[in-house]
Amino acid sequence: MRNDKDEDDIEGNLLLPDGVPAERQRAKFIVRIYRADGLPKINSSIMANVKKAFTGDSKDLVDPYVQVSFAGLTGRTSVRKNTSCPVWNEQVVFTEMFPPLCQRVKIQIRDNDAVNDTVIGTHFLDLTTISNDGEKGFLPTFGPACVYLYGSTRGGSVMDEHSALNAGLGEGIAYRGRLLLALRCQITDQLDVAPSEVEVENTLPIQEGNYGKSEDFLLYALIQEATMVEKKVSDKPVTFELSVGNAGNSLDGWSSAKPSSDDEDSEGESGPESVTADTTTWHSMTQPVKPMTNDKLYYFLPFWDDKPCLYVRTPFQDHRRRLYNSNIIDGLAVKLEEGLGEAAALLEEEDGSAERRLKEVLEVLVAGCTNYLGLSRAAAVTPGRTKLDKERQRLCQREIDHLGSAARHTKAIVTRHSLRERYRTSHTYLAKLKALNEEPQHSLPDVFLWMISGGKRVAYQRIPARHLLFSSVQEEQGKHCGVSQTLFLKLPGRKSSGPGGWAIQAKLQVYMWLGLMKQKKNLALGIPKGYEMCYELRNIERTLTLPPVTLHYTQKQTFQLRAHMYQARSLIGSDSSGLSDPFARVIMGEHSRVTQVIDETLSPTWDEMLVLDDILVYGAKDEIKDQPPLVVIEIFDQDNVGKSEFIGRALARPHTKLRDDPYQRPHLEWHDLFRGTDHAGELLATFELLQVLFWGLRDLKRLHLLTVDRPRVDVEVAGHIIQSAVLTSARKNPNFTNPVKYIDLELPEQELYCPPITIRVVDCRSFGRFTLVGTHIISNLHRYMWTPVTKRDREAALRNNLANQLQGDGGDGGGVVAKQNNHNNLVPNNVHSGTTGGTGGTGGVRGGAAYVRRDTESCPLLQKDTVITIDYVGVGPEFPMGSGAISKLVPITKKEKAEANKRRKQSMEMEEEEEDNRDWWTKYFAALEAVAMQQQLQVFGVRVDGGEAGEQQGHHQQAGQQDGTGRKHNTFRASSTAAKLAARLSPKAQRRKQKPNIATMKVIPGELETEFGGFREWLHTFHLYRGKKLGDDLEDESRVVGKFKGSLKLYRWPLPKDIDDTTITGGDPQYGFFQGLPSNDPIHVLVRVYVVRACDLHPMDLNGKADPYIVVQLGGKKVSDKENYISKQLNPVFGKCFEVEATFPQDSMLTVTVLDWDLVGSDDMIGETKIDLENRFYSRHRATCGLPSRYETTGYNQWRDPMKPTQVLARLCKEGRLDGPHYGPGKVRVGAKTFTVQHEDEHDPSRARHLVSEEQLALAVLHRWEEVPKVGCRLVPEHIETRPLYSVDKPGIEQASAGLHRMEIGKLEMWVDMFPMDMPLPCPPIDVTPRKPKSYELRIIIWNTDDVVLEDDAFFTGEKMSDIYVKGWLKGPEDTQCTDIHYRSLTGEGNFNWRVVFPFEYLVAEEKIVISRKESMFSWDETECKIPARLELQVWDADHFSADDFLGAITLDLNRFPRGAKSSKLCTLNMLKTDGSVPMVNIFKQRRVKGWWPFYIKKENEEMELTGKVEAEIHLLTKDEAEINPAGLGRNEPDPLEKPNRPDASFMWFLNPLKSIRYIIWHNHKWAILKLLAFFALTIFFILFFYSVPGFTVKKILGA
Repeated sequence: MRNDKDEDDIEGNLLLPDGVPAERQRAKFIVRIYRADGLPKINSSIMANVKKAFTGDSKDLVDPYVQVSFAGLTGRTSVRKNTSCPVWNEQVVFTEMFPPLCQRVKIQIRDNDAVNDTVIGTHFLDLTTISNDGEKGFLPTFGPACVYLYGSTRGGSVMDEHSALNAGLGEGIAYRGRLLLALRCQITDQLDVAPSEVEVENTLPIQEGNYGKSEDFLLYALIQEATMVEKKVSDKPVTFELSVGNAGNSLDGWSSAKPSSDDEDSEGESGPESVTADTTTWHSMTQPVKPMTNDKLYYFLPFWDDKPCLYVRTPFQDHRRRLYNSNIIDGLAVKLEEGLGEAAALLEEEDGSAERRLKEVLEVLVAGCTNYLGLSRAAAVTPGRTKLDKERQRLCQREIDHLGSAARHTKAIVTRHSLRERYRTSHTYLAKLKALNEEPQHSLPDVFLWMISGGKRVAYQRIPARHLLFSSVQEEQGKHCGVSQTLFLKLPGRKSSGPGGWAIQAKLQVYMWLGLMKQKKNLALGIPKGYEMCYELRNIERTLTLPPVTLHYTQKQTFQLRAHMYQARSLIGSDSSGLSDPFARVIMGEHSRVTQVIDETLSPTWDEMLVLDDILVYGAKDEIKDQPPLVVIEIFDQDNVGKSEFIGRALARPHTKLRDDPYQRPHLEWHDLFRGTDHAGELLATFELLQVLFWGLRDLKRLHLLTVDRPRVDVEVAGHIIQSAVLTSARKNPNFTNPVKYIDLELPEQELYCPPITIRVVDCRSFGRFTLVGTHIISNLHRYMWTPVTKRDREAALRNNLANQLQGDGGDGGGVVAKQNNHNNLVPNNVHSGTTGGTGGTGGVRGGAAYVRRDTESCPLLQKDTVITIDYVGVGPEFPMGSGAISKLVPITKKEKAEANKRRKQSMEMEEEEEDNRDWWTKYFAALEAVAMQQQLQVFGVRVDGGEAGEQQGHHQQAGQQDGTGRKHNTFRASSTAAKLAARLSPKAQRRKQKPNIATMKVIPGELETEFGGFREWLHTFHLYRGKKLGDDLEDESRVVGKFKGSLKLYRWPLPKDIDDTTITGGDPQYGFFQGLPSNDPIHVLVRVYVVRACDLHPMDLNGKADPYIVVQLGGKKVSDKENYISKQLNPVFGKCFEVEATFPQDSMLTVTVLDWDLVGSDDMIGETKIDLENRFYSRHRATCGLPSRYETTGYNQWRDPMKPTQVLARLCKEGRLDGPHYGPGKVRVGAKTFTVQHEDEHDPSRARHLVSEEQLALAVLHRWEEVPKVGCRLVPEHIETRPLYSVDKPGIEQASAGLHRMEIGKLEMWVDMFPMDMPLPCPPIDVTPRKPKSYELRIIIWNTDDVVLEDDAFFTGEKMSDIYVKGWLKGPEDTQCTDIHYRSLTGEGNFNWRVVFPFEYLVAEEKIVISRKESMFSWDETECKIPARLELQVWDADHFSADDFLGAITLDLNRFPRGAKSSKLCTLNMLKTDGSVPMVNIFKQRRVKGWWPFYIKKENEEMELTGKVEAEIHLLTKDEAEINPAGLGRNEPDPLEKPNRPDASFMWFLNPLKSIRYIIWHNHKWAILKLLAFFALTIFFILFFYSVPGFTVKKILGA
């Protein structure tokens, strides 16, 4: 049982974020509180209000204290009584773990009260902005600096509706004071997890002058006009108030800080806001003026000729350098954001100039970063006063320097196919700039401009001071400094959010300037001209002169505004039907006009001109013409009951015409509408034929609980409506029987002015009732417009191309053309058409690939045959023959035939061993290898145009790049060099020879739709919406009620007479654009869904894994593979084929779902992907079955389409109305295009042309079908697409269809084949079942060791020795096997004759060992994991009373390891070199090797040190071979090994005492022992002699 007194180990059980170490040090976070000033004067506490009620005393000041909260701890300073300028000089010390999990420090000034403390102001310190965890980072540090507090107004009423703002919840609407504080962090060396604590201590005061010099600042504002004043405040006089800090706040800002004489505890107060303000230094309020109106809708203040001026003079510490730095970075961010917005618009319109615009944006960013570094380093002469200033300056310089380099690199690799990825990368640069822009240390308080009516504050605008700050350097100056700007005042607090805040309270035209008093001579430089020069402005440079109170304007101009209100599009739906009844109001100055109401539409066309007379504008004519005042247009929804609902607002700058200027008809322009921060639509003033394809409707939801049975589609444009036929039963057949209709229109000639197209679906119900189902608005008509090419246009394009070629070739003189004709470009055909997985490397030119040679012609008008080089006949070792590829071969001579047979025989011998093992996975891994090589080419700086295999355009462009001399280099040669470089650098390429005769496929890194334009060449999908737009993307997704499938095409009528163009089907445009389309009658299709594998799945179980399986759903048919779920895998290999019979169009949406198997409960969905099969089936790109890289009738690359290449080609020619195909000897003609076969060896003109089969030639033409004039397009190759998985159940997980910005949760590699049931059945499905690992047994005999380092000292003799043994493993340390111990090796030599055996499962293709085991005893299934095939051998010194000592190791990759040395002397560390100089061995090919290999250890500097050598024999057997020839472990039976011939001194001393005496004591001390024995013998002899001599002598004397 747990005792209640036990403490929870919270720190030990924390789930730490990524990057936070498990063992964290303790640190002290010291927050020093020095003083505050400018606090509100009136005490708003409950007790103070009670006192005020009884005594009438309203002069009570607050009793402030500071409360600091961090990481769940709170500390507070002492309370200072009755003061608005308290001084504390205290510090709050938090003891917490570092790095902390809490990232914010909350600092509050509170008013002490007996009942409830009141919050005066709140500030949050974000530790991420005051520290940096990078390599050159710094610990959290701040100040000493002032933080400015904002919150509610300073009135101090009991029922303050904005009191939540004081706690930091929302934007503060008034200045509440400032607090001088500092923060620093100290790391301690303690690693214990003692509880966190907080302490409050006294600290020494600081000299504020050391951290900033006090300067007088001047804030100036000129109010030019005040219009659109809210009607609610029009009954009382209105005034405006300008303030910065407390300066200028005339109602409730400044407080008296004169302590009473009898207050003994009063502290000496200091600071610029601690004394009674001298109001002569500012003029912060305008005179009260009663608003006037002309239409009783919008009111204005009649300032007329005298424009009020406001100014405030107040001292602050001079920290302008912080603001200057933020302004420069902000300027970079603004330019980048604007440029990316333009690039995004071009990208959305699929405009070809998007690539160029993105490069320009990145170039501007690089130049801006360089300029910033120059300005920043020049400013480093006067560094910041605090530590954070200095650290931030260094941080900004590093980050922006890195940002500039990254932008330069991104610009260099922007291509048409990687445009969206580079665009997203550029957005990360924008996020970094915005993060750097945040200055944590405040410099100047924000500026407030209030509108006051009847003594109450009613509306305001808060402006950051840095936007108004003046600087002599343009980049450092605020963006609103010294310019006239439009300000819209808003309601304070929560009133400004939601529908209540959409209305404008007042519109001000104001000129503002902020700077030092000594810079005030620059104050009037940007004031609009036309005013009378007053005394104050003429003498503004004098020290004591302040700005004027008013400016009298003598120049004023009268204008007439003509507002051409043509139309709006994509408005927000305001009614329950999803439509609106919009009308517009145009406001300029004190005048406004209203348009008519257009009922039930989101794209109203008013076609009105509103005239506003007598628009009075003050200023000079030239300035007004350059910068005219803004026009405000507001769109409302007319409601029969209640007030009109606001839809959106647009700002427009009118085109100005003076009296003397000639009249020019203005051009209509689109203006974005906004409602709050949401985009609300666009506002605007001959195409002649609109042709509509009504294909069908899909996924219609119920309407008013009833199904939509008889829908009809209406297409409306410019007041004209085209209606489709009514579907008799949408459930039985959702396609229209009469799909094509057209209508004559009169539309603007310029695309910009074209009205939107509205698609409406209505349900035709009984009794003549029509119910709206949903709508779709098409605002951008660019993709639906068609401009036919004429003969004149084509000839002009050819002439331009010729001129460009001649101009480009002029650098080498007249002989360049002839020179290039002799060096023909060879561009891999499969690289262009995407038929293989190769992308410019060796994988792209494997067997059967076709090549095109483009002669650089002097006149491109002369047409030549397209030359194809097909090498199926095995010319050269690079391109051996593919199986089943050759049907006939006609050599010219017997010699050539013999040579060809010889080469073929050699090639067949090379393939003999591997041919039987090839399957579909062989082709798959070859494709992956080609992709890896392409990535290596990109890493090492070798660029292949277009990136992916199917994206190369070498056939349409000159394949070469110019160097500085104007010479062109052959792209194919560059690719060959790149391939060689990659082959040399790639470890895998060194590991084994390439297999050039393996057919490959294309591995697409994304969806197939992205490669082929979404298959929308003539069939588009339009989502239908219903209901009111709320602005939330997730809620708006629920507005989708169905889909309309069809297409639109706009083009001029009648067509030009010299037209030289066709429709997408090759037909004559005179008979309609959509002629020749396939029938949309229901068709039965066999669908095969191949799912290869999934990657990076989202974990679903508590162990961080998942048990995924596949479910395929097509229409009402569902196939589940739940029984074959894969246990505990986030990267499962499925290898499944699902066959489903479907009927188009009813079953057109394929859903492939990955679910997580659960033992208990329902299975969870990991993610799903959806594919519109109908668009693929009817696409011109022939996405039903991908074209293989070569034609083979048997084997792993067997042709799987029921139609052979010749049949496919004949059908395409028939559908495109082309003559042919006509096959000849070595060539085929399609229409006017002829493809000719050429032998690969061009340098030997005597070699004959070889004839390949018609199937091979037809396939080569299909791979280049896009080259066929007019009707050609790129056909889908054999491929694997990588589709992202999305989840509909998890918030924040991306939905592909909605296009929301969320995260994907994995990827699925798959492809889909479709075969119509009315055609011959295809061959059986491809077997993509994952390969089963093959069982092997690795036997290793450790014979001897040599030169092993001696680690121990002999106990008796002190000699260096080691007790050597060798251990190793293959699957992991738990699979370790050891030899016996060679004791007492005195020379490093060890003798073992010991066998270790490792059985294992191995995947040959992946070169991985497969391990299957249960993770724990409670696991339901075995988990399969794959590890590299590496043998680890180690040598150790055995110790009996302590841990064994590690001496050295060697790791051998079984697929590629150095060949063993023949003797110990030849065994060195040079054997481990990886530069290709050492011969390598693959044990799976050589099967048995023997030799010497070195043991080594790595030093601290990563250098290797030789610590021994081992003689081993490595023998690899299959499982069957091992069963036939068994072998025992160690030296045991069967096949025992002889015992090693070890020295007699090799034994364990305490187990063999006699041997120890013999080989240790006797061997080392033999002579000493002999001498000792001799000495003892002599001693005994002499003792006995002297002992016996006296007795013997006596006996002799006595004669006994």
